[in-house]
Amino acid sequence: MSSYRDLEIYQTAYKLAMEVHALTLKLPQYELYEQGSQLRRSTFRIKDTIAEGYGRRRYKQEYVRYLVFAHASCDETTNHLSALAELYPGIEGFNEHIGPYETLGRKINKYIQYVEENWNYASEP
Repeated sequence: MSSYRDLEIYQTAYKLAMEVHALTLKLPQYELYEQGSQLRRSTFRIKDTIAEGYGRRRYKQEYVRYLVFAHASCDETTNHLSALAELYPGIEGFNEHIGPYETLGRKINKYIQYVEENWNYASEP
């Protein structure tokens, strides 16, 4: 693995962030800067935190810390998606993205477990 871009969790987070960004632009104007902005920030923070943590992978506990932050942002994202799905049932896509983010959260958690149990920077996979 030569880059954070090689991580499946990063690739998934990036793809979902782009999809959700486009989805939030369908919100009413006044909501673009309220819940829409919160959702955009939380979804982008997942991929950004994975990338930043990867830069600190030499320090196992620091890397895990950033992965935990990414997982927390994933949970925050599902929370925003749920609220927007309820507030704006006429806009399709919010409910449909909850499942993929829950799956991403599980994958991040599995990766955290892998790093905690097996990570040795000198013999990085």
